[in-house]
Amino acid sequence: MHFEILVEDISGKTALEILIPKIISTEQHTFKIHPYKGVGHIPKGLTSASEANKRILLDQLRRLVQGYGNTFSKYPPDYPAVLIVICDLDDKVLCAFRRALLDVVDECNPQPKTQFCIAIEEGEAWFLGDLAAVKAAYPRANESVLNKYTNDSICGTWEKLAEAVFSGGKEKLSKQGWQAIGLEKTNWANNIAPHMEVDNNLSPSFCYFRDKLRGLTRQ
Repeated sequence: MHFEILVEDISGKTALEILIPKIISTEQHTFKIHPYKGVGHIPKGLTSASEANKRILLDQLRRLVQGYGNTFSKYPPDYPAVLIVICDLDDKVLCAFRRALLDVVDECNPQPKTQFCIAIEEGEAWFLGDLAAVKAAYPRANESVLNKYTNDSICGTWEKLAEAVFSGGKEKLSKQGWQAIGLEKTNWANNIAPHMEVDNNLSPSFCYFRDKLRGLTRQ
C-alpha cells in the first residue's frame, strides 16, 4: 500500500519520517509526506481562500482531494493508495471539524480513500505523549512542567513543551517570532522522535493515527 500524507508544517514532516517506519513496514509499504505552510480553514464555497503556491493546507483541501481522487483511480488494484491528512485541532470543535473534512471528500468524484487524523491540540502533543522520549532528548527538561501535563489537553501544547525544554521557556521563544518557533519545533521533532516508543505513547490522537495506519495496511 502507498500513503500520501499531508501535514501542515515542516516539523510534522520531520517527525513522521522518523515515526512511520516504527509503525509500519517500509519494505512492504511506501509513503510520501507533503508539508504545507500552515493549516488555514476550509473555504465555505468551492473556491480556495488562497492561491495554491501559498501552500495553506485546508484552504487547498478540495483541490488536493480531487487531485488525489483522479490519481489514485489509476493505481493498480493490488497496490492501493490512501490519502492521510494530519492537522491540528487548535481551537476548533472536533465533531464539526471532522464532519467538514469528510464533506470535502464526499464532494469529490472519484473519491480517494482518505483518512483524517487530528492532533489534539497540536503535533507537540504526540511528543508529550512519550515523556521518556522527551527526557532522553532533553535530559535537563523541567520535570515539574512535564509531570503536570495531561495528554491531549487544550493547554497551548507547543508553549508547554517550550517551558519544559527551551532555555528561557515560551516567553523567550515567542519573542523570537514565528520563524524561530517553527525552527525550534523542527528541532524538537529531530531530537525527540528517534527516542519515541510508538506502542507506549499516551497521546490518544497519536494512538489513533498509529492504529489507523496499521489497520489500513491489513485491509
